[in-house]
Amino acid sequence: MKLLLTAAGVRNETLRDALRDLLGKPFESANIVYVPTASVAEPGDHGWFVTHLTQAHGLGWREFDVLELNGLPRQMVLDRLLRADVIHVEGGNHYHLARSITGNGLADGFLEALEGRVYVGTSAGSMIFSRNLTEHSADVIGDAADLHVLGARTIEPPFGLFDWYLKPHLYSPDFPERDDAWADRIVERAGFPVYFIDDDTAIRVRDDEVDVVSEGRWRFHP
Repeated sequence: MKLLLTAAGVRNETLRDALRDLLGKPFESANIVYVPTASVAEPGDHGWFVTHLTQAHGLGWREFDVLELNGLPRQMVLDRLLRADVIHVEGGNHYHLARSITGNGLADGFLEALEGRVYVGTSAGSMIFSRNLTEHSADVIGDAADLHVLGARTIEPPFGLFDWYLKPHLYSPDFPERDDAWADRIVERAGFPVYFIDDDTAIRVRDDEVDVVSEGRWRFHP
């Protein structure tokens, strides 16, 4: 399994090199499927989404598919994932994304599709792999409102691959509250490992190996 878990997409040369290395061939020789599902649960202006979509498209793929996880037959969704070399899952509301995967019975098929493919997550798309994606983490992180707005009080991790939790946008001007003091408060209450990454950083996973690639700043608290 090959994952590149970013906060703001593949937006610098270090992250592009990391993706190219995971893929093992030029972008122009590969198909990508772009999943916008998490973004549709976010209200307000979606200029950030257009920026991310344009950024991903601009890498120069052979085929750029866009796939919504809700409303289509399960097998159609899985077939479109299998057609891609890269599965790119956008940000937004990670609880909506997780519920879309579990609610549509996609979790097992999604994991099977990741075998032999590269997964790129942006923000919410990077947060769904932790087994600590729970009501407790929602309370600790301070985003329980993003769960409750969906009419839900509980959340089931769709994959549960890692014990560590990833929180994006550290030091981001778009999230000015996400500073060291904010991270420290989360760590005090969490009871599980947490990666905090800025918008120029990614967590790279190759099977059992996990490391950080970055042109920015990040923190890890085991």
